[in-house]
Amino acid sequence: MIHLNNIILESLHNHKRMLADIRFEVNGKKKPVILFIHGFKGFKDWGHFNLIADYFAENGFVYSKINLSHNGTTIEQPEDFADLEAFGNNNFSIELDDIGVMLDFLHGGENPVPEQEIDKNVIFLAGHSRGGGLVILKAAEDTRIRGIATWAAISDLSERWPEEVLQQWEKDGVYYIFNSRTKQNMPLYFQLVQDVENHPDRLNIPEAAASITCPWLICHGTEDESLPFTMATSLKSWNKSATLFMIENAGHTFGGKHPYEGSELPPDTCKLVEKTRVFFDSIQ
Repeated sequence: MIHLNNIILESLHNHKRMLADIRFEVNGKKKPVILFIHGFKGFKDWGHFNLIADYFAENGFVYSKINLSHNGTTIEQPEDFADLEAFGNNNFSIELDDIGVMLDFLHGGENPVPEQEIDKNVIFLAGHSRGGGLVILKAAEDTRIRGIATWAAISDLSERWPEEVLQQWEKDGVYYIFNSRTKQNMPLYFQLVQDVENHPDRLNIPEAAASITCPWLICHGTEDESLPFTMATSLKSWNKSATLFMIENAGHTFGGKHPYEGSELPPDTCKLVEKTRVFFDSIQ
């Protein structure tokens, strides 16, 4: 298997750079592409994400994943939240543009995968949690995307914060969230809220979900402790043609954690990736 790790790409915002990985097996056959988008407080090498990448590469895909440019990691420290200022200045518009940069890279001449190994006309998106919401929004605006899979996706951006939190947030200019794993107080500047308010068309997940015409697999665990399963049923209600796959008793990360010491995927993740593989295979 070929691992092309930590390819450096330039974001369109704030002179930030981001890292991308690509994995595939050499067999002389053109393979469809999966671009994976991590979620909030996530990164491309979180937990079992590399095992997931290997699974799809072993099963006939070119699998790519990125560190979104303002996720708080850096080029030098791709698994640490070493740039909290960037984290605080992140927003959904920046992330959608980052995905666009990676899509352009995958389509373009700088893509290092040999032409005989990649089908640039068949690109799928997969996203976890907030990354799933981004996938929905991107699929609604980019016709290059042939199909999507959302894993425990957020269903709305405009109803995430109680009114009292928003009022204090606007007054202070910043809202801190505590990362229990890293023990960091991580800032979110009020511009995040303003980004949603200022781009009601581009950042409306319910409307984007309803407009998607490409095949869509919605995967969600019934015991998701972060984003309840009702978010999956909402997404399905907005797009009747989407396929809903319920994973009984699965949590938000489908058994994954960081760091992940195992060499095998957790059982719930196995169900997730196998369903996604079969779904994407059916589109080709």
